[in-house]
Amino acid sequence: MKKISTLFKKNPEQLGRIIHEPAPENEWVFRGEGIATRKFDGTAAAIIGGALYKRYDVKKGRPVPPGALPCQEPDAISGHHPHWVECVRGTPEDRYFYEAFDALADPADGTYELCGKKVQGNPEGIEGHRPIPHGSEVLSLPDLSYEGLRQYLEQHDIEGIVFHHVSDGRMCKIRKSDFGIRR
Repeated sequence: MKKISTLFKKNPEQLGRIIHEPAPENEWVFRGEGIATRKFDGTAAAIIGGALYKRYDVKKGRPVPPGALPCQEPDAISGHHPHWVECVRGTPEDRYFYEAFDALADPADGTYELCGKKVQGNPEGIEGHRPIPHGSEVLSLPDLSYEGLRQYLEQHDIEGIVFHHVSDGRMCKIRKSDFGIRR
């Protein structure tokens, strides 16, 4: 799973925020070519060939773990290089991944957001631990403008929105924090 771009351009003076201008590569959202889905606040996981993986960001100058699967090329600016690293049953750091995935009736290959009591402070308020398939909760957005999206995120207790292109797999996101809104 590649890191995905932000719907609007980043503020060059404050990179954690956005400006009132769409990122050119994401104009397709405003042409109605995307499906909006809820962005959950957890940690990325995947089932690949029946095996369980977690995302691991190899920072510039650090070695890639043995067996890691690259998600994309390294970022040209930061040098960060996201990979999938296979989880190891019985290790403390992978305990909650297995707790969640062992409860799945049909663990299908795909990407997930692991959410729960011991993940990111549990902003989703989930009992136990649960893998949520990416793109599984479709949203109905009344207004795709900068102000419309800001208002939607102010009024809903979600981390953000991920837009999925209807035909070619492109994605982009917008989060509360991009607008300076606290959850």
